[in-house]
Formats: sequence, structure tokens, C-alpha cells
Amino acid sequence: MATLSLFLFLSLLISAFNFAESQSFIGVNYGQVADNLPPPGATANLLKSTTIGKIRLYGVDGAIIKALAGTGIGIVIGAANSEIPALASDPNAATGWVNSNVVPYYPASNIMLITIGNEVMMTMDQGLISQLLPAMRNVQNALNSASLGGKVRVSTVHSMAVLSQSDPPSSGSFNPVFQDSLRGLLAFQKDNGSPFTVNPYPFFAYQSDPRPETLAFCLFQPNSGRVDSGNGIKYMNMFDAQVDAVRSALNAMGFKDVDIMVAETGWAYNGDNNEVGPSIENARAYNGNLIAHLRSLVGTPLMPGKSVDTYIFALYDENLKSGPASERAFGLFKTDLSMTYDVGLSKTSQTPSTTPTYPSPKPTAAGWCVPKAGVSDAQLQANLDYACGQGIDCGTIQPGGACFEPNTVSSHAAYAMNLYFQNSAKNPGNCDFAQTATLTSTNPSYNACTYPGGGT
Repeated sequence: MATLSLFLFLSLLISAFNFAESQSFIGVNYGQVADNLPPPGATANLLKSTTIGKIRLYGVDGAIIKALAGTGIGIVIGAANSEIPALASDPNAATGWVNSNVVPYYPASNIMLITIGNEVMMTMDQGLISQLLPAMRNVQNALNSASLGGKVRVSTVHSMAVLSQSDPPSSGSFNPVFQDSLRGLLAFQKDNGSPFTVNPYPFFAYQSDPRPETLAFCLFQPNSGRVDSGNGIKYMNMFDAQVDAVRSALNAMGFKDVDIMVAETGWAYNGDNNEVGPSIENARAYNGNLIAHLRSLVGTPLMPGKSVDTYIFALYDENLKSGPASERAFGLFKTDLSMTYDVGLSKTSQTPSTTPTYPSPKPTAAGWCVPKAGVSDAQLQANLDYACGQGIDCGTIQPGGACFEPNTVSSHAAYAMNLYFQNSAKNPGNCDFAQTATLTSTNPSYNACTYPGGGT
């Protein structure tokens, strides 16, 4: 079938069995630049009520690490940039760091990774950059001495700005200024099995190119896609494009077997009047659709069939952060432990509406969602890809399915769009598809192909 791959269908089928438990590929960042955070025990209980499988700290907080003991939740801890010189110059300092910050808690608390520094390359401090690899080596040696080698790994977090080229994704390459330093870091990471950790933010990509089509591409919403001129691959969202640009850069340097971890990504739900992009609707769409994309296990075009470990920014707002208002508005949860907006992380509710809500009529049990007349095949293909990427069962339009014939983009898209609408609480806002769909009271079913909906 040309319009929906068998691989995608099988991936979606597999993902249906993964919804009830914590998911190791979904993590969250726990920033602490705030004076109103809940007690550690309350945060631990909140995490246990969700499908979040991992948490990333920017430093080491013994209280939250202890509170997570016995939960199985993976924990990333960090050494600050200011700690790098001592860790690099003195192996005893590294040993002391591990003995104070890892040994007392492991294995009851599932510490998995230590990040040495945050976006060190972007400091442009050549002295600090040159000390990063020695610091990582000393911490790794300290872990080995504590019999934790291979159990707790060592990495460092990078900004997407370490790439000098990222568009198209196949041309991804590291900035020549950083290549020698990165080559040493990557050789170390390859030897020790730690991931290349990076912070892709479609949020910032949209702010630099605030066109409607860019917003849809960034929010995993229906769009015409972007074809990679280097390999012909059609990308349907910015997240995959950014991650695959990193993959291409790693491959170009000869590190095809170093995994990627997304240390931060997210979308602000509020901002200053002059900021483009922040809103509750956009934040819910980005994070909700990202989570659905990860759960589908489709992966990216260059890394199919698995989901990259991804840490969403952030668990809570950080009210003491400086900068524009958006810096203080990334939290998935409020500090009273209520949701800022629902993206389906609760173990008791995993099917939120992740498209923007509209001030439209009340949902109704009657009606079908169908494409408007005159919509192009390219847009219908985008609608089809989007709908089937949200976890609905598109097997009916696979070969042998009751609605496979006629084998056309328009027919398959019509079925998938309606099924998505029916499975999304029949909210009229979920029959929009970038204004290419409409509700009808005429049953579009034909022959043995039955469209769910109407009064059923």
C-alpha cells in the first residue's frame, strides 16, 4: 500500500500494549530555580501516577533522589559547569563526588546517568571546553572504582548550536570549531556506551520562522511535509528533522553506534506580548503530539522502529528564572500538583485532545468527519500520516482490510480522518486538519466499509 506503510501499522499495533505502564523513553526535566516547589515526596508520588519513566536533575538533590528510591524511575544527575575544573584536575575530587552523590543512593534510587556540564561548548571558554573530557574520564574512573561502571554512565549535554548545518537533516554536521573536542568526547562515549545528549527545541525553530506552515510542522499537526533534498525522505515534523540532523552529524564523524538522548525539549504555554509561539493550545499540541509520537515507536526516518529517550522540559514552572516570561512557563504541572494542561501522562487518562481547542459547538454523538472538496493529495497524505500516527487502528485501510479499496489517498485519508475524530471525543476541533475537513450528517460508508460515527 503506497499511502500507509505496513511498518507504521505494525508499530502502532505494538504501541497499544505500552500505554498502561511507565515508559522508559518518556522523561521530564526537574528544574529547581524556584522557591515554591512541592515537597520531594509529593513530587515522587506525582511521578508515580504518570507514565513518566525518567527524571533529569540539573545538579544533585539528595532529598528528591531519596524520595524516588524504590520507584524504579530512572534518574539523571548533573555536575555544574563550575565543578568541571576540579573534576578534571583532581581524580580524588571525582572520587569524592561519586562517593557523595551516587554511592549513598544507588541502587535503591535508580541513578542511570551523570551529565558533566550543560552546553559547555556554547560558553566558548576554551579552557573549560578542554577540561570537559578529563572531567568525564575521572568521573567514569571513579564509577569503575565503586563497581558502578556500566551501571551509571557519563555524558554531557549539548545545544543544537553545536551543529553548523541541520537543514536538510541529511546534511547535519558539527561546527568545525567544536569538531576536535567533540571527536574526543564521542570516542570516550562510544567506549563507555553513553548517549550523545542534546537539546532540540522546535519552539525556538518556530520563533525564528513564524509562518503557519512552520507552526504545523513544529506541532506534529497536518502539513505538507518537507522533503530532504539529500536523500528524498519526507519529514512530517520538526522534532524528527532536528534529531536526524544530529544523527547525520554523528554518522559523518564515524560514530554511527553512539545513541542519541534528547535531554530537553518543550513548549512554553505563556510568554510576553512580543513573543511568538507561547500558548496553552500550542504547548498542549506539541507535548501531547510528541508523547503520542514516542509511544507509536515509529522512530525517526533515520532511526526507525524505536523511540529516542526524550526528557520534556519541564515538570514544574521555575518562578525565579530570569529572561522573557516564557522562561517561567514550561511546566507540565503546577506546583499545587494539578496539570497545567493534559497531555495524556496520567496512568488513568492517556487520550487527551492534543490539537488546539476551538470555541465551537458542543461535541455531538452524530456525524462523520470527511475531507473538504478540492483538497490536494499532498495535504490528504499529510492528514493520513498524522491521523494514523496518533495511535488509531488504521488496519482497516491496509491490504485485505474492509476499506482498502479503492486504494487511493483520498479514500484512505477520509477513513483515517474520521476515525481520528471519532476517537477524540468527537470534538469539532478535532475535525479541522488545517481547515481541510468538515463534519457531515451523510454516512460515507460504502459496500463492506463501515465508517464509525453517526448515532453509533
